Amino acid sequence: MRLSAFSSLQPGALTAQYYDLDEHDHPEGASTLFGFWLYLMSDCLIFAMLFAAYGVLGGNYAAGPGPKDLFELPLVALNTAMLLFSSITYGFAMIAMQRGRTAGVQGWLVVTALFGAAFLAIELHEFSNLIADGATPQRSAFLSAFFTLVGTHGLHVTFGLIWLGTLLVQLAKHGLTDAMRRRLFCLSMFWHFLDVVWVGVFTFVYLMGTLR
Repeated sequence: MRLSAFSSLQPGALTAQYYDLDEHDHPEGASTLFGFWLYLMSDCLIFAMLFAAYGVLGGNYAAGPGPKDLFELPLVALNTAMLLFSSITYGFAMIAMQRGRTAGVQGWLVVTALFGAAFLAIELHEFSNLIADGATPQRSAFLSAFFTLVGTHGLHVTFGLIWLGTLLVQLAKHGLTDAMRRRLFCLSMFWHFLDVVWVGVFTFVYLMGTLR
């Protein structure tokens, strides 16, 4: 009796009864945001390894200069302020985006770019002074780890500025489209991530280094 009941079903009807074969709608841009979160997690691993390397090698001076001899905390504090201010101004750009003010977004992004460029200029000035004093990456394991960690962060800031400039051009051309809002949000996460990493660099490398 049961066999005859199943045999009367159309091919695929039993499968369709227990499985949903229809495609589901996915929010537009969901894959972009998910992919960017994966990228940020991979970046976290990169910086975690660089911090770990510095923690292991940061005390090996090879009879050369150490953090107390090299670091200028007032200059580093000014550099930190530049990046913190850039994070604040990017937050203002996001507020303007939520209110639909394209001109406001562009203005705050320009201010953010100026603070970011100032951060890079101060960092390059610091590197040039260290190299002029003979504190090159090959001088000691401490300096190798320092230049690698701080330089990698600076490279990320450089890419962030290029990305920011690209968004400014796209904003002028297309305005605040949905795709542009997602791109601004992704850059916001990236920029604030770099801010958090730099706070760790400032604390772990510069402050703790001068207290050793």
